Order: sequence, then C-alpha cells, then structure tokens
Amino acid sequence: MTALLFDASVLLAAADPEDDHHEPSRSILEDDDLVVATLDLARYEVANVAVRAWRAPALVVPLLAVIDRLADDGGVVLSAGSLLGEAAALSERHEISVYDAAYVAAATATGQALVSCDERDLVSKGLASLPAGLTD
Repeated sequence: MTALLFDASVLLAAADPEDDHHEPSRSILEDDDLVVATLDLARYEVANVAVRAWRAPALVVPLLAVIDRLADDGGVVLSAGSLLGEAAALSERHEISVYDAAYVAAATATGQALVSCDERDLVSKGLASLPAGLTD
C-alpha cells in the first residue's frame, strides 16, 4: 500500500468543486489502496479557509470530519518540538513558510510522500507531488 501525507491544500481542493485540483484530490481521498495521513496543523488551516476565505463556517465540521477519518487511516502527525525544529531548518533552506515546511518534515519523518496543491512553494521545488500526478 502506498502511504501519503496530505497538506491542507489537498483536503480543501477535495471539498471545493471549483478548485482545479478537485477531482484528483477527491479521487485520492476515496482510494482504499492508499494510506493517507496529514499533520495536526491541517485542522487549523482548513478551519481558517472555511471561515475566512470561503465565508462558510458551516463547512468547518465536515472538513474536520475528513481529518478525523484520516486519523483512523494513516494518522494525524503531531507537530512536536523536534518536527518543528526540522521545519524551521527546512523553511530557511527552501525559502518557504514554516507551515509548509512542517508538512515536508512530517512526510520525511514518517516516510510518506507529500501531496500538495501548492505548486509555487512545494511542488515546484520538488518537495511534494500534485494529486493529479498520483491518479494518472
């Protein structure tokens, strides 16, 4: 079984039919042959987008339910001190936010492949793969 770690952008794309990455993100989430995890930070990120960007606070609970399902599948990685220390170093090295670097550090620590829709900061730097690249 393939083990993947999703950042929040994939979870959000799967919930947003207007997102360019919606179909492949949704497809991966529904694939029983994949073990999928995320970082605990994703809870805050999806809630923030639902409330602030989408102006849809009613979507917070369903988005968090997806993360809870991941917790039962591949898990939710805790952003503990050592992981955040590595994230800080990765942030400096790759000139990305500590938030993005935390997903990179979590994927490295767990041996999972990072999947993201963040083409500018993660995919273009070879730190993550797009969801579409996994469904081709």
